[in-house]
Amino acid sequence: MKTLNAAVIVSWVLQVVVAGILLQTLFFKFTGAAESVYIFSTLGAEPWGRIGSGVVELMAAILLLAPATTTIGAALALAVITGAILSHLTVLGIEVQGDGGLLFALALVVFVASAAILLLRRGEIPLVGLWLRAHLLA
Repeated sequence: MKTLNAAVIVSWVLQVVVAGILLQTLFFKFTGAAESVYIFSTLGAEPWGRIGSGVVELMAAILLLAPATTTIGAALALAVITGAILSHLTVLGIEVQGDGGLLFALALVVFVASAAILLLRRGEIPLVGLWLRAHLLA
């Protein structure tokens, strides 16, 4: 039986946090909530950007929670949230429609947590894992 170490436990906590945030925002994207429509209209990407990003976030959340695809999910979450952060910094602003910066803060949490997951599980990333095994563990 495999024992759980601290890195695996921390990774799982972070995976649940990231997946939870991504899944929670899907309701607003898929129902066409006013704030989501405003955001993607401002970005010139309504409705396809809203729906498309929702689909990608759903895929990332599912991949994060499946042990065999955790690093793929974390990389996908990191990529999509980087776009969200850049949108906030260049077009939307930190605060969107009086939210006090909540969406931006959640994006930062997803970014940091996804990066941490990749760091904790770097040996599971195909090319990185091969390189680590060949150079550091040889």
